Amino acid sequence: MYAVRAQKNRSLLMYTGAVIITFLGLTYAAVPLYRLFCSATGFAGTPSTRTQAAPGPEFPAWMPEWLKVLLSPSTAAQDRFAPSRLIAVDPADNPKSRRFKVTFTSSTSTALPWTFKPAQHHVYVLPGESSLAFYTAKNNSKDDIIGVATYNVTPDRIAPYFSKIECFCFDEQKLLSSETVDMPLLFFIDKDVLDDPSCRNVEDVVLSYTFFRARRNQQGHLEPDAPEDVVQKSLGFESYELAKKASEGLSEGVPERD
Repeated sequence: MYAVRAQKNRSLLMYTGAVIITFLGLTYAAVPLYRLFCSATGFAGTPSTRTQAAPGPEFPAWMPEWLKVLLSPSTAAQDRFAPSRLIAVDPADNPKSRRFKVTFTSSTSTALPWTFKPAQHHVYVLPGESSLAFYTAKNNSKDDIIGVATYNVTPDRIAPYFSKIECFCFDEQKLLSSETVDMPLLFFIDKDVLDDPSCRNVEDVVLSYTFFRARRNQQGHLEPDAPEDVVQKSLGFESYELAKKASEGLSEGVPERD
Protein backbone atom coordinates (compact mmCIF):
# COMPACT_ATOMS: atom_id res chain seq x y z
CA MET A 1 0.00 0.00 0.00
CA TYR A 2 2.75 2.44 1.00
CA ALA A 3 4.78 1.63 -2.14
CA VAL A 4 1.78 2.27 -4.40
CA ARG A 5 1.03 5.60 -2.73
CA ALA A 6 4.68 6.65 -2.96
CA GLN A 7 4.73 5.80 -6.67
CA LYS A 8 1.59 7.89 -7.24
CA ASN A 9 3.13 10.81 -5.35
CA ARG A 10 6.29 10.62 -7.46
CA SER A 11 4.25 10.54 -10.66
CA LEU A 12 2.19 13.52 -9.53
CA LEU A 13 5.35 15.42 -8.66
CA MET A 14 6.87 14.69 -12.08
CA TYR A 15 3.74 15.82 -13.92
CA THR A 16 3.52 18.99 -11.84
CA GLY A 17 7.18 19.76 -12.50
CA ALA A 18 6.73 19.18 -16.23
CA VAL A 19 3.75 21.55 -16.33
CA ILE A 20 5.68 24.26 -14.47
CA ILE A 21 8.70 23.94 -16.77
CA THR A 22 6.47 24.03 -19.85
CA PHE A 23 4.71 27.22 -18.76
CA LEU A 24 8.01 28.85 -17.83
CA GLY A 25 9.31 28.02 -21.30
CA LEU A 26 6.21 29.42 -22.98
CA THR A 27 6.49 32.60 -20.92
CA TYR A 28 10.12 33.04 -21.98
CA ALA A 29 9.25 32.39 -25.62
CA ALA A 30 6.09 34.51 -25.75
CA VAL A 31 7.67 37.59 -27.36
CA PRO A 32 9.70 35.80 -30.08
CA LEU A 33 6.73 33.56 -30.88
CA TYR A 34 4.50 36.61 -31.19
CA ARG A 35 6.92 38.20 -33.64
CA LEU A 36 7.17 35.00 -35.67
CA PHE A 37 3.37 34.91 -35.81
CA CYS A 38 3.29 38.52 -37.04
CA SER A 39 5.87 37.77 -39.73
CA ALA A 40 3.95 34.72 -40.93
CA THR A 41 0.51 36.37 -40.94
CA GLY A 42 1.19 40.05 -41.59
CA PHE A 43 -0.27 41.04 -38.22
CA ALA A 44 0.72 44.47 -36.82
CA GLY A 45 1.90 45.73 -40.18
CA THR A 46 4.66 43.15 -40.65
CA PRO A 47 5.01 42.38 -44.39
CA SER A 48 5.39 38.87 -45.77
CA THR A 49 8.99 38.21 -46.71
CA ARG A 50 10.57 35.42 -48.69
CA THR A 51 13.82 35.02 -50.57
CA GLN A 52 13.86 32.78 -53.61
CA ALA A 53 16.46 30.54 -51.99
CA ALA A 54 14.67 30.13 -48.68
CA PRO A 55 11.53 27.98 -48.58
CA GLY A 56 10.32 29.34 -45.26
CA PRO A 57 11.21 31.04 -41.98
CA GLU A 58 13.96 29.74 -39.70
CA PHE A 59 12.77 28.68 -36.27
CA PRO A 60 14.78 28.31 -33.04
CA ALA A 61 16.20 24.84 -32.39
CA TRP A 62 14.24 24.51 -29.15
CA MET A 63 10.86 24.94 -30.86
CA PRO A 64 8.78 21.71 -31.12
CA GLU A 65 7.79 20.47 -34.56
CA TRP A 66 4.05 21.01 -34.04
CA LEU A 67 4.66 24.69 -33.30
CA LYS A 68 6.88 25.04 -36.38
CA VAL A 69 4.07 23.63 -38.50
CA LEU A 70 1.58 26.02 -36.88
CA LEU A 71 3.73 29.08 -37.58
CA SER A 72 4.93 28.01 -41.02
CA PRO A 73 3.34 29.73 -44.03
CA SER A 74 0.54 27.75 -45.62
CA THR A 75 0.84 26.25 -49.09
CA ALA A 76 -1.24 29.13 -50.39
CA ALA A 77 1.18 31.62 -48.86
CA GLN A 78 4.14 29.82 -50.44
CA ASP A 79 2.39 29.78 -53.81
CA ARG A 80 2.11 33.55 -53.57
CA PHE A 81 5.74 33.78 -54.65
CA ALA A 82 5.26 31.52 -57.68
CA PRO A 83 6.25 33.25 -60.96
CA SER A 84 2.79 32.62 -62.38
CA ARG A 85 1.32 34.93 -59.73
CA LEU A 86 3.72 37.77 -60.44
CA ILE A 87 1.59 39.10 -63.27
CA ALA A 88 0.00 42.53 -63.05
CA VAL A 89 -3.80 42.56 -62.83
CA ASP A 90 -5.01 45.01 -65.47
CA PRO A 91 -8.07 47.08 -64.45
CA ALA A 92 -9.50 46.29 -67.89
CA ASP A 93 -9.54 42.60 -66.93
CA ASN A 94 -10.63 43.06 -63.31
CA PRO A 95 -12.76 46.09 -62.33
CA LYS A 96 -11.50 45.78 -58.74
CA SER A 97 -7.90 46.29 -59.78
CA ARG A 98 -6.25 49.66 -59.27
CA ARG A 99 -2.83 51.18 -58.87
CA PHE A 100 -1.52 51.44 -55.34
CA LYS A 101 0.68 54.37 -54.39
CA VAL A 102 3.57 53.03 -52.29
CA THR A 103 5.41 55.76 -50.39
CA PHE A 104 8.85 55.11 -48.92
CA THR A 105 10.05 56.62 -45.65
CA SER A 106 13.22 56.19 -43.61
CA SER A 107 14.82 57.03 -40.29
CA THR A 108 17.96 56.17 -38.34
CA SER A 109 18.60 55.75 -34.64
CA THR A 110 20.56 58.47 -32.86
CA ALA A 111 23.37 55.98 -32.19
CA LEU A 112 23.95 55.32 -35.90
CA PRO A 113 25.94 58.02 -37.76
CA TRP A 114 24.48 57.14 -41.14
CA THR A 115 22.50 59.03 -43.73
CA PHE A 116 19.69 56.78 -44.90
CA LYS A 117 16.95 57.77 -47.32
CA PRO A 118 14.86 56.36 -50.19
CA ALA A 119 16.08 56.99 -53.73
CA GLN A 120 12.48 57.59 -54.80
CA HIS A 121 9.61 59.12 -52.86
CA HIS A 122 6.92 56.77 -54.18
CA VAL A 123 5.93 54.38 -56.96
CA TYR A 124 2.61 53.18 -58.38
CA VAL A 125 2.06 49.42 -58.74
CA LEU A 126 -0.76 47.15 -59.82
CA PRO A 127 -1.58 44.00 -57.81
CA GLY A 128 0.74 41.20 -58.92
CA GLU A 129 3.22 43.64 -60.46
CA SER A 130 6.77 43.42 -59.09
CA SER A 131 8.55 46.70 -58.48
CA LEU A 132 12.20 47.54 -57.80
CA ALA A 133 13.07 50.39 -55.45
CA PHE A 134 16.27 51.58 -53.80
CA TYR A 135 17.39 53.12 -50.55
CA THR A 136 20.73 54.92 -50.21
CA ALA A 137 22.87 54.70 -47.08
CA LYS A 138 26.09 56.51 -46.23
CA ASN A 139 28.38 55.92 -43.27
CA ASN A 140 29.38 59.38 -42.03
CA SER A 141 31.78 58.15 -39.35
CA LYS A 142 35.48 57.28 -39.38
CA ASP A 143 34.71 53.70 -38.33
CA ASP A 144 33.29 50.70 -40.15
CA ILE A 145 29.80 50.04 -38.79
CA ILE A 146 27.29 47.20 -39.07
CA GLY A 147 23.64 48.20 -39.18
CA VAL A 148 20.35 46.30 -39.13
CA ALA A 149 17.03 47.53 -40.46
CA THR A 150 13.49 47.08 -39.22
CA TYR A 151 10.44 47.71 -41.37
CA ASN A 152 6.72 48.24 -41.19
CA VAL A 153 3.79 48.69 -43.58
CA THR A 154 0.71 50.83 -43.05
CA PRO A 155 -2.19 50.47 -43.08
CA ASP A 156 -1.90 47.23 -41.12
CA ARG A 157 -4.63 45.44 -43.03
CA ILE A 158 -2.65 45.42 -46.27
CA ALA A 159 0.50 43.96 -44.67
CA PRO A 160 -0.45 40.29 -45.40
CA TYR A 161 -0.49 41.15 -49.12
CA PHE A 162 2.68 43.25 -49.20
CA SER A 163 5.38 40.73 -50.11
CA LYS A 164 9.13 41.22 -50.40
CA ILE A 165 11.00 39.04 -52.85
CA GLU A 166 14.39 40.52 -52.01
CA CYS A 167 15.35 43.16 -49.47
CA PHE A 168 18.42 44.61 -47.79
CA CYS A 169 16.55 44.19 -44.50
CA PHE A 170 16.94 40.39 -44.67
CA ASP A 171 20.59 40.66 -43.56
CA GLU A 172 22.82 43.00 -41.61
CA GLN A 173 24.61 45.68 -43.64
CA LYS A 174 28.26 46.64 -43.10
CA LEU A 175 29.38 50.02 -44.37
CA LEU A 176 33.02 51.06 -44.39
CA SER A 177 34.02 54.51 -43.22
CA SER A 178 32.53 57.17 -45.58
CA GLU A 179 31.09 54.45 -47.82
CA THR A 180 27.86 55.03 -49.75
CA VAL A 181 25.76 52.13 -51.04
CA ASP A 182 22.47 51.67 -52.87
CA MET A 183 20.27 49.03 -51.26
CA PRO A 184 17.67 47.27 -53.46
CA LEU A 185 14.15 46.27 -52.57
CA LEU A 186 12.05 44.04 -54.84
CA PHE A 187 8.41 43.72 -53.80
CA PHE A 188 4.84 43.24 -55.00
CA ILE A 189 1.31 43.50 -53.67
CA ASP A 190 -0.43 40.14 -53.92
CA LYS A 191 -3.47 40.07 -56.18
CA ASP A 192 -5.54 38.47 -53.39
CA VAL A 193 -5.82 41.95 -51.90
CA LEU A 194 -8.56 42.60 -54.45
CA ASP A 195 -10.78 39.98 -52.78
CA ASP A 196 -10.37 41.36 -49.25
CA PRO A 197 -13.32 43.62 -48.33
CA SER A 198 -11.26 45.37 -45.65
CA CYS A 199 -8.82 46.59 -48.32
CA ARG A 200 -11.28 47.75 -50.95
CA ASN A 201 -10.73 51.43 -50.10
CA VAL A 202 -6.96 51.19 -49.65
CA GLU A 203 -4.98 53.00 -52.34
CA ASP A 204 -2.09 54.51 -50.37
CA VAL A 205 0.56 52.33 -48.72
CA VAL A 206 3.54 53.49 -46.66
CA LEU A 207 6.66 51.34 -46.28
CA SER A 208 8.85 52.52 -43.41
CA TYR A 209 12.43 51.50 -42.62
CA THR A 210 14.52 52.30 -39.57
CA PHE A 211 18.25 51.55 -39.40
CA PHE A 212 19.95 50.79 -36.09
CA ARG A 213 23.54 50.19 -35.09
CA ALA A 214 23.93 46.43 -34.62
CA ARG A 215 25.10 44.64 -31.50
CA ARG A 216 25.45 40.97 -30.60
CA ASN A 217 23.13 39.51 -28.01
CA GLN A 218 23.94 36.70 -25.59
CA GLN A 219 23.16 34.13 -28.31
CA GLY A 220 25.67 35.77 -30.66
CA HIS A 221 23.01 37.13 -33.02
CA LEU A 222 23.03 40.70 -34.29
CA GLU A 223 20.16 42.86 -33.10
CA PRO A 224 19.32 46.58 -32.98
CA ASP A 225 21.33 48.48 -30.37
CA ALA A 226 18.40 50.47 -29.01
CA PRO A 227 15.83 50.37 -26.20
CA GLU A 228 13.16 47.73 -26.71
CA ASP A 229 10.32 50.24 -26.94
CA VAL A 230 12.11 52.10 -29.74
CA VAL A 231 12.63 48.89 -31.72
CA GLN A 232 9.01 47.82 -31.21
CA LYS A 233 7.77 51.20 -32.40
CA SER A 234 9.83 50.87 -35.60
CA LEU A 235 8.26 47.45 -36.21
CA GLY A 236 4.73 48.76 -35.82
CA PHE A 237 4.06 46.94 -32.54
CA GLU A 238 3.65 50.16 -30.55
CA SER A 239 -0.14 50.04 -30.58
CA TYR A 240 -0.11 46.38 -29.50
CA GLU A 241 2.75 45.52 -27.16
CA LEU A 242 3.21 49.08 -25.88
CA ALA A 243 -0.44 50.09 -25.72
CA LYS A 244 -1.86 51.44 -22.49
CA LYS A 245 -3.81 49.10 -20.26
CA ALA A 246 -7.56 49.13 -20.63
CA SER A 247 -7.91 50.50 -17.11
CA GLU A 248 -5.59 53.40 -17.99
CA GLY A 249 -7.53 54.16 -21.13
CA LEU A 250 -10.85 54.17 -19.29
CA SER A 251 -9.54 56.54 -16.67
CA GLU A 252 -8.53 59.16 -19.23
CA GLY A 253 -10.99 61.98 -19.60
CA VAL A 254 -13.02 60.92 -16.54
CA PRO A 255 -13.41 63.88 -14.16
CA GLU A 256 -12.33 63.36 -10.59
CA ARG A 257 -15.04 63.23 -7.97
CA ASP A 258 -15.16 65.84 -5.27
